[in-house]
Amino acid sequence: MNKKQTRREFGATVFAATAASILPAPFVWAADKKYDAGASDTEIKLGQTVPHSGPGSIYGVLGRIGEAYFQMLNENGGINGRKIKFFTMDDAYSPPKCVEATRRLVEQEEVLALFGSLGTAPQTAVHKYLNSKGVPQLMLNTGASKWNDPKNFKWTMAGLPLYPTEARILAKHVVATKPNAKVGILYQNDDFGRDFLAPFKKVLADAGGTAQVIMEQTYDLTEPTVDSQLINLSKSGADVFYNITTGKATSQSIRKVVELGWKPLQLLSAGSTGLSILRAAGLENAKDIVAIRYSKEAGPGRWEKDKDVMAFEALRAKYLPTVDPDNTIAYAGYGQAVSMGEILRRCGDDLTRANVLKNASTLAGFHSPFFLDDINFSYTPDDYSPMKTLHISIFDGKEWQISEKAVSE
Repeated sequence: MNKKQTRREFGATVFAATAASILPAPFVWAADKKYDAGASDTEIKLGQTVPHSGPGSIYGVLGRIGEAYFQMLNENGGINGRKIKFFTMDDAYSPPKCVEATRRLVEQEEVLALFGSLGTAPQTAVHKYLNSKGVPQLMLNTGASKWNDPKNFKWTMAGLPLYPTEARILAKHVVATKPNAKVGILYQNDDFGRDFLAPFKKVLADAGGTAQVIMEQTYDLTEPTVDSQLINLSKSGADVFYNITTGKATSQSIRKVVELGWKPLQLLSAGSTGLSILRAAGLENAKDIVAIRYSKEAGPGRWEKDKDVMAFEALRAKYLPTVDPDNTIAYAGYGQAVSMGEILRRCGDDLTRANVLKNASTLAGFHSPFFLDDINFSYTPDDYSPMKTLHISIFDGKEWQISEKAVSE
């Protein structure tokens, strides 16, 4: 910060940089103010549950960056003149704790909506509850196929590419590059892990070649390591490894593959491609891993002069200087907070839960600052797929090399 620049001026500069990249066309304002619980003339309450502790604590930064973003907005007048009160609660990636935290957000804090909560198993535990209450459960940090069910669960929407979409695109890549592949799979033993399997296998079967899955191994989040599973897979004869893991299990498995001298074509689930996870594995150990891609990276490198990345960096530097500049999980949380802010801006003075859902489900075409330039949200009221086109990317030991053209499932 320039010594002559005051704190207020700096805040205004950060806000201007962010606003320039995200503000939409002029709003349509409601004729009369309408409010549900969690909204008033002066305030909007939002909630979220993420693992600030436990095996998934690396994702707790999603909540901290959300707090920072809304603090910045509040210091600059809020959204449509209202301040955002944001509650990010710790569920430790535990379904019972998620239930407890979510009930508190709805029944005690009386939030207008929840967004950016994480984890297939925890969010499954509150799925029916939130829909029965008519509380928006938006931009979930999980891509389970169950979230795309607007007919039966209209209040719930994913924020990540749906896992079946990702699985089908990766399977097509395997068929194209290794038509006789022998695939070994390690997956998290819950709905998150299982949601990748059937679509991936179906593409292999429908291709009519000899590519097939020859071994599957599972792990539970409570397991200290995944070494035994990797040893079994390495001995199976598999020449393709589909790594459907999260957090520390991802870092451990990438490192173990190298330690074992196993050299398969490795596919990685998109939620685990952040540099913070790869760095824990050793960037050199992650070389040549293949994943789908729909987002930019924060920090030094290819996008450091990108206006969206620069806006994130300004926010991080001011409010969360202890978070690494290249923490892509934090950047993802920033993108979701900006997108949630956009939904609320579009709501104008009609801050009912029904209108929040309406504006979330018609977000098609909106570009999150986290997304690659040619990727936008694709939500419609009848189809809650967050995005339908993705890029194939390969890690070169330093960064992800991304295919020139996006591909669809």
